[in-house]
Formats: sequence, C-alpha cells, structure tokens
Amino acid sequence: MNILVYLEERNGQIRKPSLEAIGAAHGLGGTVSVAIIGSAPSAVIDQARKLNVSAIYTASEPRLAEYSSSATGCALAAIAKQAGADVVLVGATGRGKDLAPRVAIRLEAGYVPDVVALSNEGGDIIATHPVYAGKAQMSVKVTTSTKVYSTRPNLWKAPKDSATSEPAIHAVAVNFADSNFAEQTKELILSQGKLDVAEADIIVSGGRGMRGPENWPLIEDLAQAFGAATGASRAVVDAGWRPHSEQVGQTGKTVSPTLYVAVGISGAVQHLAGMSSAKTIVAINKDENAPIFSIVDYGVVGDAFEILPALTAEINKLRGH
Repeated sequence: MNILVYLEERNGQIRKPSLEAIGAAHGLGGTVSVAIIGSAPSAVIDQARKLNVSAIYTASEPRLAEYSSSATGCALAAIAKQAGADVVLVGATGRGKDLAPRVAIRLEAGYVPDVVALSNEGGDIIATHPVYAGKAQMSVKVTTSTKVYSTRPNLWKAPKDSATSEPAIHAVAVNFADSNFAEQTKELILSQGKLDVAEADIIVSGGRGMRGPENWPLIEDLAQAFGAATGASRAVVDAGWRPHSEQVGQTGKTVSPTLYVAVGISGAVQHLAGMSSAKTIVAINKDENAPIFSIVDYGVVGDAFEILPALTAEINKLRGH
C-alpha cells in the first residue's frame, strides 16, 4: 500500500496536523511518502527528511507562494498519480478541508472527511468519522482504487525526528493552466489576541455551570493568568454564550494540550471525546458525581465562583503578574 501525505506549511514550518497525518499513515502500514507544494520547498524538504518517510515529492511554482485551492489541488493530484498512491491523507485544517475534496474529484477517488480513526483490516481501510452533528460515528470502507481522507487534528501522534534513512526526492512537473490560478489567497489574517484551542498548550474551558455569559470573565481571567486559550462545552456554544470556534468536543475541536482545566463542565461523552488525551486534566465542579471526575488527574469539588478568583490570584502570584 502506497500512502501519500500532504505537508501543509506555515511560515516555513510543517504544521502539526500534517505531522499527525504521517502518524496516521504509519499506523496503516505500507510505504509512506509526502508531498510538498509551494514556491520554495527547500526549507520544508529539510524538515521532511527526518520524518521516517520513503520519498519526498515536490511541486514548485512561483505563483504558489500563496495558497491556491485549484492549483494546489492540481499539483497534489499530479503527485499522487506519479507516486502511485493508493491513499492520500490531508490534515483537516481549514486549508485541508478545502483541498482534500478537490483532490478526490481529480483522482476520481472516494473521500471521507474529518476522520477520527483509521485501521487496516485485512487490507481494507476502515475510516471512522462523526455523523449527525457528532451524535454518532460511522465506519466507512471506500471501494475506489484510490482513497482520500482528511484526518482530524490532535488524535494521532506526530512522528519523532529520525535520520535512519535518506528519502528519495522527486520533483514533479505539473502542467498548470492559467485558470488554476484564477483564485489565490492574497493575505492570511490570524485571529489577534486569542489563542486557538486546537493549538494551545493550556486550555481553560467553561460549561453550563458558569450560569451565563456575564460570568465568563472568570474563565478569561484564569486563562490570561495561565497564558491559555479559552474553550467551551457544546451546551455553552448552543446557548450563544461563546463562539463555535471555542467549542471543544466531537462537534467542535479535538484538543491535546499539556493542561486542560474544565470548569462547570459535567463531562458528556461528546466533550470527553474532544479533550481526554490532554496530559493533565483538572476539573472544578460542585457535583462530586459529575462524569468528568472519572478521567481527571485533579478534581476540585466546590463552587467555581469562589474557586476561580482564588485560583487566578494564586497563579498570578506564582507567575509574578
């Protein structure tokens, strides 16, 4: 089985979801190669050499200095054909969600989006992805000869740097048409002032136990003290207290931080599925029987409105704020 992983880069660095997709690929067995597409791929090539892959395929074009969905899709499909890829994996980032279905169409391949599990069962790849707004999961077997999957971030381990072998490097000539560049990204504007929960090392999340949006500054104050991102349960987002971009869980974002602090969150299965891989989990809840206490490293039973200000003050003191 030949597996090709698309490496998305930002500011010359391979993004974590792409590294995790390599981890997913290794879990399937077979031969793993990677695709690098851009205007100057040399810096990314040096990083890819250490990822325990058999081959590195590149497509270089000056107009790819900025992302173009059509041109990048054309290049990745061309690389997949030259590499003889049976499987193409793309991290389910904003770009990946745009790119993967375009590549699947060009390859006439079956496509499963936002995959949360992949397994090789006797040569058949079984992909699991959420359906019905995360209320259920579906196991899917794609029957086309080429298969495309986008992998949800923070669910697979990225490979450790390895220099055990030197991958072969292939430059692929792609016949771009001017129409491939009819649309291009001109500017990427990142959200200012707030960390993305999907990439944060520390997250402070709030749930229904916060009683209302007027009490959310208590969550934000603790997050600021930690230098953390703020997250929210689905119930909070559904109630309109917080934006969907902060939702943690099956229907939101899957996170894997070093520290996850859950405040007033009971611990529904959907929420636990999105954060249970955190290295250290702390829960604050007045209900000692809340399901979330079954997975925590540290649990505090008490009133969050008394605990949060005291905890924030102590963290600020320790950090010299």
